[in-house]
Amino acid sequence: MGKATDYNFRVKDSLLGVQFLFVAFGALVLVPILTGLDPNVALFTAGIGTLIFQFINRKNVPPIFLASSFAFIAPISMGVKTWGIAATMSGLVAAGLLYVVISLVIRVKGDNFIHKLLPPIVVGPVIMSIGLSLSPVAVHMAMGQTNDGTVLVPYDIAIVISLISLTSTVLISLLAKGIFKLIPILGGIIIGYLVSLYYGIIDFSSISNAAWFAIPSFTAPEFNWQAIIFILPIAIAPTVEHIGDMLTISKVVKEDYLKNPGLKNTLLGDGLATSVASLFGGPPNTTYSEVTGAVTITKAYNPAIMTWTAISAIILAFVGKLGGVLATIPVPVMGGIMLLLFGIIASIGISTLVKANVDLSCSRNMTIVAMILVFSIGGMAFKFWGVEFSGIGLGAILGIFLNLVLPQPRH
Repeated sequence: MGKATDYNFRVKDSLLGVQFLFVAFGALVLVPILTGLDPNVALFTAGIGTLIFQFINRKNVPPIFLASSFAFIAPISMGVKTWGIAATMSGLVAAGLLYVVISLVIRVKGDNFIHKLLPPIVVGPVIMSIGLSLSPVAVHMAMGQTNDGTVLVPYDIAIVISLISLTSTVLISLLAKGIFKLIPILGGIIIGYLVSLYYGIIDFSSISNAAWFAIPSFTAPEFNWQAIIFILPIAIAPTVEHIGDMLTISKVVKEDYLKNPGLKNTLLGDGLATSVASLFGGPPNTTYSEVTGAVTITKAYNPAIMTWTAISAIILAFVGKLGGVLATIPVPVMGGIMLLLFGIIASIGISTLVKANVDLSCSRNMTIVAMILVFSIGGMAFKFWGVEFSGIGLGAILGIFLNLVLPQPRH
């Protein structure tokens, strides 16, 4: 079946699959930990989502792994606090179905319409807004506090732990070689955890109370219009991110996945994986660039390896002790790493504008960027018929609207 679709069983492939899960693990569990979801559920839905993606694209499967999307951290956190996990899941199911709708439009009209509807002038500021709106969360956690200022860890201890976690993550990403360069998040967590042990702030009761085998805390969605309308527009940024990831893996493997199986199928697989994940109470799925980096280093182009990665994630999801261990990670450790991660998200938004050579001296472009940033980060809200549009979702909708109606500058 060719180099990219060789499913013959090999022990080496299964071991590589486990290794790729190790690469993805830090980022995979970080999203549910930050948003109040169950990390074991996230592991399960990452595995199931990857298998769904492979089934949809079975004629020419890209060697990618799908797992927790960072783009949805802010809306999930807000949704869980406002409506609860079950209602928030209905919004995430809808976000996945939006991917499906876009994939169907691409199937009919081609993929040019995406670039017209979601050009860099819209997508860049939306991505920037996601990172910047999360920055206060990172800062409070790095200082050992909740968002309302409640002290969880004394400041003097918290700031030391968070800065060591941050520094470790940065140094690993810059100085490490080979596969270790791809696990800065996991490395930062481990080092921060060891420092936390030194300060004696870790409570191990969650480990002793957890069973070795446990069913993850699955949560079925409950229909909620407000949650759906709040979360749905956030899917804009990951849609464009998906295209970039497909382009990247195409260059790595030297196969044009944008043509075969095509965005109409890869985006369909991503959308169904996200909706199915939400049916179980897991975060939305997205393609993981860390795993693509590992594929680049190892030259492991066989998609069967990712099948083993998915199976490993599903098996690990039922290890109750793992959830107990993850629950012991101190807040300052996560906060220190997030200081970097959320800043990187904002930087990716800036990079999107730079790569597209967007002219910000142009009043039209400056207006679009300014309105998206202020509406998204400032928390502007519009209410129509009792339904509230606010935050990043409102900023994204406004950006699309302005880009369509504002006249192009005269040359």
